[in-house]
Amino acid sequence: LCASPQSLESMLVSLKKGRKVDEADIPPPVAGGAPTSTAPPRRTPPPPPSGLEPEPTPPQQQGEPEAAAPAEMLSAMLLGRQREYKVAALKAKQQGDMEQVKLYFRTSKVTVLLIEALEKGQEVDLSCLPPSLSSALSEPLPNPPASTPPAPSAVPAQPKDVLEALEQRRDRYQEACAQAKASGDDRKARMHERIAKQYQSAIRTHKAGRAVNYAELPVPPGFHPIPGQEGGVGAEQGFSAMLEAANKLASEETIVTGEEEGENEEVNYFFPSNIVLSPIPQHCVLLWLKAVFYIGNRKSFQEHVVPLLPTALQQLDFVEGRRQQYMKAALQAKQKNDMDAARTLLRTAKGLEPLIDAVKAGKHVDISKVPSPPGDEDEDFILVHHSEVQISEKADEVYTQLAKMLKEQYEKCMTYSKQFTHLGNIAETTKFEKMAESCKKSLEMLKLSQSKRLDPPKHHFEERTYHTVRIFPDLSSTEMVVVVVRGMNLPAPSGIATNDLDAYVKFDFPYPSTEQPQKHRTAVVKNTNSPEFNQGFTLNINRNHRGFRRVVQSKGLKLELLHKGGFLRSDKPIGTAHIKLEKLETESEVREIVEVIDGRKPTGGRVEVRVRLREPLSGQDLQTTTERWLVLDQSQVHLE
Repeated sequence: LCASPQSLESMLVSLKKGRKVDEADIPPPVAGGAPTSTAPPRRTPPPPPSGLEPEPTPPQQQGEPEAAAPAEMLSAMLLGRQREYKVAALKAKQQGDMEQVKLYFRTSKVTVLLIEALEKGQEVDLSCLPPSLSSALSEPLPNPPASTPPAPSAVPAQPKDVLEALEQRRDRYQEACAQAKASGDDRKARMHERIAKQYQSAIRTHKAGRAVNYAELPVPPGFHPIPGQEGGVGAEQGFSAMLEAANKLASEETIVTGEEEGENEEVNYFFPSNIVLSPIPQHCVLLWLKAVFYIGNRKSFQEHVVPLLPTALQQLDFVEGRRQQYMKAALQAKQKNDMDAARTLLRTAKGLEPLIDAVKAGKHVDISKVPSPPGDEDEDFILVHHSEVQISEKADEVYTQLAKMLKEQYEKCMTYSKQFTHLGNIAETTKFEKMAESCKKSLEMLKLSQSKRLDPPKHHFEERTYHTVRIFPDLSSTEMVVVVVRGMNLPAPSGIATNDLDAYVKFDFPYPSTEQPQKHRTAVVKNTNSPEFNQGFTLNINRNHRGFRRVVQSKGLKLELLHKGGFLRSDKPIGTAHIKLEKLETESEVREIVEVIDGRKPTGGRVEVRVRLREPLSGQDLQTTTERWLVLDQSQVHLE
């Protein structure tokens, strides 16, 4: 079949959907236009008298040093171009231009793909190389002869009209097809045959009087431009046209997928805008799309062709950062000769690789399954609640109090980080992890300073305001916990002394239905009218079920308090208490101390109850907290 523009579009669509594309169906690379006078003439052997393709020179006649030298020069040039873009990205980062940093960094990935191809012994098309930032690559780059049609036996004459130019090019590709078949190269023969049919279709279109898109037709090397067309288009126009074609194809596919998924996401292609671009053949679109969709990955492009959305890029950075933390911790454990810990940490790091591959493939990843950062297992941080601490003038007391406060701050940061991890909020998770890391480094500096018998480091307090979210990550979304904490001054039934009260609490939660409630009761606490129960009960719920919402909004939770009867004696009621649950719509925990009543009569007794959900039924339980934050000033002690 003819390699029409529609065929190339369908190939690109298939690539972005993760399907495999047969390389035999891709047309060969061709020159971007007429030859320029700036390129030095190449010495070619005289053409053979027959129309067959000239036989290649045997390897033993070419000499190994001459063959190795160009490969070394090409590798050095690719590495230099890659370094050039990385240096430019570093300079842009120092200037605070993060958008330009992304452009330079991603463009450098094209050279990575070319270097990989060179290392595998594949032919490298230099026309796909990103232009130099210094020289701007105003001259076109040569194409490798193996990936283009064979050089014609004679330069064709200047065509008189458009029809003659199209027929010359069609005949040239038909001749190349015949030569490839004669040499047994079926793949190349099919390529040239498709291009010849593409020109045949253009000839029919031209004869019918319809417009022909000449930019989509490959140009054989050495051919004159088509009359009436701009043969030597500018460098920027040549490459811009290629990128516009890629953008058009990607935009069309984006609209299709957006309609299928109910959302329209724009795929942005990139290239630094402050350089002069060289004309690049149309076949290089695939390589540039490869660098766009598959950045820094060493696996085949066909496995990773899904463009990453900003959320996916955040997830990718988060998971890769966590993997690096575990790799670093494993190395440190190995240096300490703790091989068991090193193996465990390394195994955890390896376990994150499937998540990284899933993110790169465009799949959704639950970051709550990502393990917490590796901590210092040699010491356990104890959460110490303190009020306004007045620092003692004694050095040992100062060190002790500073360490306690830093440990408390560290524990808070890790708690908040885990909460946001379960919510999938990568930005807040990373923020609190960095704060925890800062507290940990301050603790290390404090220990080192104390071990060297130095004065306590200078410190100060800052007002830190941050947003936190209240969540109980140990609960699932289908669980609700009711904690009966204690009773206070419970009334004793008639005939029972206050000190002889043996109280317990029971309740029926009317879900999934009133006929099938979930029943629970506490243990009996004997001989007191202020029993401490501290018992929790897990109830099964469906957050989105209408019946559960009705119980929360209107019915609430009814508790019955009873006195345990003796042998052959029934239990006697103490009273009832009603807990309202409406706050669960906006809060993850409801804590109530409610009155115990007998019918409608208050008894003077109270009962404390807590009801917890993983997170509120509507939205998140966000809170704004302002605290005094301990910060150590720059110390004379430097950690090694």
